[in-house]
Amino acid sequence: MKEEFLHYLWKYSLYDADSLCDNSGNKIIVLCPGEYNRDSGPDFFNARINIGGIEWAGNVEIHTLSSHFDNHGHNRDHAFDNVILHVVAGNDRKVFNANGQELLTVSLSFDNALYETYLDLVNNPSVIACQDEIDKLDRFYVRHWLHSLVIERLQEKSDSIIKILSETGNDWEETFYRILSRYFGFRVNTEPFEMLASAIPFKVIRKHSDNRFQVEALLFGTAGMLEEGLFKDALADDYYRDLVREYRILSTKYSLKPIHGWIWKFSRLRPVNFPTIRISQLSGMLSVAGGLFSKAIEAGRIQHLRDLFDAAASEYWDDHYIFGKKSRRITKHTGSQATDILLINAAIPAIFVYGRVRDLPEVCERALSFLENVRPEKNKITTEWKNAGIDTESAFCTQALIQLRNEYCKKRRCLECRIGSKLISMGKRLKDQRDLMLEP
Repeated sequence: MKEEFLHYLWKYSLYDADSLCDNSGNKIIVLCPGEYNRDSGPDFFNARINIGGIEWAGNVEIHTLSSHFDNHGHNRDHAFDNVILHVVAGNDRKVFNANGQELLTVSLSFDNALYETYLDLVNNPSVIACQDEIDKLDRFYVRHWLHSLVIERLQEKSDSIIKILSETGNDWEETFYRILSRYFGFRVNTEPFEMLASAIPFKVIRKHSDNRFQVEALLFGTAGMLEEGLFKDALADDYYRDLVREYRILSTKYSLKPIHGWIWKFSRLRPVNFPTIRISQLSGMLSVAGGLFSKAIEAGRIQHLRDLFDAAASEYWDDHYIFGKKSRRITKHTGSQATDILLINAAIPAIFVYGRVRDLPEVCERALSFLENVRPEKNKITTEWKNAGIDTESAFCTQALIQLRNEYCKKRRCLECRIGSKLISMGKRLKDQRDLMLEP
């Protein structure tokens, strides 16, 4: 039996309370199980129990076998001197703390159906272990857990954003520029876009934000895409030659060094996703007076935010996908799917973190509201949840389900998941329902 399962039983009082007695047969009444401790030291702090009318306050330590107290070296550690109760599955010997005092040790008695349900979940070969049981829970209960999960996911993203913010000297526009550039790579070109954002600071782009052509020259030149020979027939193209001339001037002025143009990936990409098109679209977003992030913070409705990130490539790219080669004429907007990706992964998390850092709860709430108004993502993970009977109404739901699948289901943290925890607590009832379904 795993110790974490005993933690779960103790935390939620899922044991036979009448079976808890001291060595003299006095009943132990648990007034408070204590605060669960995930760090070093006893498993539960500040617990309170009553024995024979006397109330005890202290810590609780839990092991599968009582002898593990000694095996783990707790008998030599004074941090465990305030343990008032040692809870075990099997009491195989007496144990003493570092002061030589014998610990009051009790064995937990519980319904074995709880443990069987737990084992069924953690040993299930499916990634979503509870996919056949989740429909037995109240939808409101599930949705409440999803709300907590989406906050958890945004808080995890906050760490990386705050790190970048620190590196940029608390420059929000520079920070957002780096985050946005990363997701403009749309997986295939993520690394090159990150390298591009590092090679040309946003403060340089900001000085030319009122001139889109110069912003394009800065981005294409620093991206290494103006290197001679990279694109066949590019030298015969007037627009290309103009960019080269402009970049020579700007790169000298700002001491810019381009990254290698060969790192950009074009193969197996749809032409509308070529990095040439994406860089031009990015230049359009960055050519905003006052700063793109400032505009995003000011957005009061999701459509206002969407308009900022639904950018078109410049006119040259209407009939080009690469330099020097003409194609069928079509205006190349970011596209609704790509815009949603940028909103979900860059804009909304950055707005949420801004609200947290500035202690503006209304901004955090606005970020969550934006997420509720973005269309649900469609990918392998959301398909898995759909097959499990969980419908997704928005990106708020899909982001929560991605967090649930990757951080709980995949790691078999069923006891820490409110869905898994609830299902395990229903152990006997679930087992009886399964048995009925298996009957001929």
